[in-house]
Formats: sequence, C-alpha cells, structure tokens
Amino acid sequence: MNDPASLNAMLAARDLAHVWHPCTQMREHDGTLPLIPIVRGDGAWLVDAEGNRYLDGISSWWSNLFGHANPRIAAAIAGQAARLNHVMLAGFTHEPALQLAEELVRVAPPGLERVSYASDGASAVEIALKMSFHYWHNAGFPERRRFIALANAYHGETLGALSVSDLPLYRAVYGPLLFDPIVAPSPDWLDAEPGESPDDVAKRRLGDLRALLERHARETCAVIVEPLVQCSGGMRMHSPVYLAGLRRLCDEFDVHLIADEIAVGFGRTGTLFACEQACPEPGRRAGITPDFLCLSKGLTGGALPLSAVLSTDKVYRAFLGDYAANNAFLHSHTFSGNPIACAAALASLAIFRDQPVLEHIGELSARLAERIERLRDHPHVAGVRQTGLIAAFDLVVDKASGTAYAGAERRGRRFYRHALERGVLLRPLGDTVYFLPPYCINESDIDLLVDVAVDSIGATIA
Repeated sequence: MNDPASLNAMLAARDLAHVWHPCTQMREHDGTLPLIPIVRGDGAWLVDAEGNRYLDGISSWWSNLFGHANPRIAAAIAGQAARLNHVMLAGFTHEPALQLAEELVRVAPPGLERVSYASDGASAVEIALKMSFHYWHNAGFPERRRFIALANAYHGETLGALSVSDLPLYRAVYGPLLFDPIVAPSPDWLDAEPGESPDDVAKRRLGDLRALLERHARETCAVIVEPLVQCSGGMRMHSPVYLAGLRRLCDEFDVHLIADEIAVGFGRTGTLFACEQACPEPGRRAGITPDFLCLSKGLTGGALPLSAVLSTDKVYRAFLGDYAANNAFLHSHTFSGNPIACAAALASLAIFRDQPVLEHIGELSARLAERIERLRDHPHVAGVRQTGLIAAFDLVVDKASGTAYAGAERRGRRFYRHALERGVLLRPLGDTVYFLPPYCINESDIDLLVDVAVDSIGATIA
C-alpha cells in the first residue's frame, strides 16, 4: 500500500479495532473526531503518514521539552539499551539510577536528599501520599490519616491521586472508591475580589488555610499543592506569595508539604522548579523546600515514562529499623529506576546543564506574552493569563459578563478540530485554551500558534 492517504486510513482503522484511548469517548472516533496516525516527530512538529505536519503546541500532554526525536536523548536511550535494559531495583543498583539520583539532589531545592523512583506522575503522587501517612504512623501518630488539597486540584488518575483531586469530571464515577480530603480554597488569581491583586488573593487564601489547619492539623498528614499553576484544572494560576506562606503554615502546624511539580517542573514556569519562585521573607533566600517533591513528564524530556519522589533525610530516617519492626516502605514498581528511562532523564538534565535553557525559556515567554496581548480585548475571550511558558484563556459567550458557554455545546472541541485543520495541536481543557509548547519552538512558531488560535476562536464562536 503506497498511497499515503490510504496508509493513514489503514492505520486509523487498525487502531480503532483494538486500542482504547485515554480521555476519549471512543464513539466519537467513528467519524466525528479525526484520529491522526503519527509516524515521526521532528522537533516541535509531529508528522502523519500523508506528510501533514502538526505544530505540537501542548508538548504532547506537557512532557516534551526539547523536541520529538531529540538526537541527544535518542542517543542516550540507544546506548543504554545496548548495555542494560532493566534490572529490579530491590537489592540491585546501576549507574543510571544512582547518577540520576545524585543529579536530581544536586539541582532540587536544598534539603531534598532521597530519591524514590516510579513510572508516571500519578504513581509518584501515590508514593508521596503513602510515604507521608506511613511517616506519621512510624512516628507514633496513627491518628494522622487525612490530607489537605486545594479546590480545583488535579494530581492523577490512580485512586490515591484522584482522591486528592477536585475535578468532578474525573472524580464523580469513582467517588465510592475514594477517600475524602479536606479541601482548601484555591489561591487562583482569577478569583480576585474588586481591587485585589494576585498577592492579595494568595494572602486571603492563606488565611483560609490557617483556619483549616487550626481545626484539622492533628489529623492531617500533609498539604498537597501544584505550585504556581493548577494545570488540568484549567491552567489556573496563583502568586508565589502563596507558596512561601504555605511552607510557613506547614512548619507552624507540623504537617508535611507535598509539591506536585509533575507538570510545572523542569522550566515550565521559568525556573527549573516552580518552588524556587516562592517569595522570600526579608533576609531569607527565595524559594521553598517541600517535604516531598513529585516529578515526571519532562523528567526524561518526554521520551520515556519515569517519575521520582524526592524527600528529606528526616522522612527517610523514620523508616529505618529492625526487620521485625515492620516499618520499611514496602511500595514497589517493577520498572522503578529503569536504566533506559534514567539514561533519557540524564540526557535531558545535561541539556539544562550545558545550554542556556532557562534564558531561552525567558525569551520565548516574552514573545508569547507579547503575542497573546491581542487576545485581551477579544469579546469572546476572558482570563488571559501566563506563568513562564504556560499561557491560557477561556472561551466565553460574553467578555463583559464572563458568561461561559454551555458545556453541551463543546466549543473547545470545535476549537481543537479547527486548529488541527490549520496544522496546529492545541487541545483545550473544556473551553480553556492553553499554550504549553516545547522549548525547541522558535518565535515564528509561537506567532503561528497564536495566529491559529485567533482564527480558531472565530470558527468556534460562529
């Protein structure tokens, strides 16, 4: 079969015979929603069997940092695969896992000294939740068995991670299987009252959190937060003031702080880790150190699944003891610390080390900010916002009132299809459109992303 168009159709038909896709109503792929077979990647672009090119404006679910088929990462994967594919990490070790742990400790916020590996972001959150709970159990506080999470949060699809998420779309069906967290109001700066700044919102929400801790600290293991940007919750953003205040409250009430940087880590917000931006008190360094730092997605440059949880020596020491004490952390994943995935992560971190990546992100962020300015006056756009190389806006019926479209109208889906027809991958979260491109994108590609977005708005509201 040599006809590219026929090959595209053949690949789609083979897929639909067996593959069950994530976050998808599969019935829509019977004809109303195109399924696009990708045959290769080229930097910021994806290419299908017909040779059509799609600019990946969302980094393939926020994971791809340095471009598809990045040669440095690909070479590291190939080299490691020729030496060692895998060995269990129980009772064994290998150079890629220990070298990656050393490198993560070197670049992470100070005080994070221990690294636990898993396979994906949700698994990392599960480890952090279980480790925090188990810490308090080992420390003699078995009554601590609850978690405080933020409204509008999302931390993954496994049951523990979903329990501390606050999006009904994902939680509703599984409610009977989940534990109930204590939910604190989000510091989302779009919730500002008249005259409030983002810092003011953060301070008000810290007051709300203090009230919750005053009532519940003795039964609480940890507060879990997505620093600076609640991504799956609609790219809602908050002031760094909140992070600094959150760390102080966790210290004051002696509860753990879990920072879920799965989506925002590795430069997305303009610093290697979002926690680095926490506003300091006078005379103190900028940034905070959480008790647990969850990483995935960009950890391998988006090339392979891998996640890590960094924790403190204080946490680690609580699990040491005689075998008979049964206080070890008995949580495992078959592919924890997989050598090939670790090699990809080391190559990705080496790019940060050897090239001015963060400076380049700053330049791209400035260009994106300049280009999205034109959206602020659009009559069907509300809440234009940006943190680093993450920007977003909401499609609305009327800007003045902020009236949202009815969910059944699927305006975001219309937007997605129109953008695809123009060769750009922008997959909204409901009616929230966001830009989250790979770092290899250039300024003309950013211009294309925004130009197609503007054009797609027109097609969406028609």
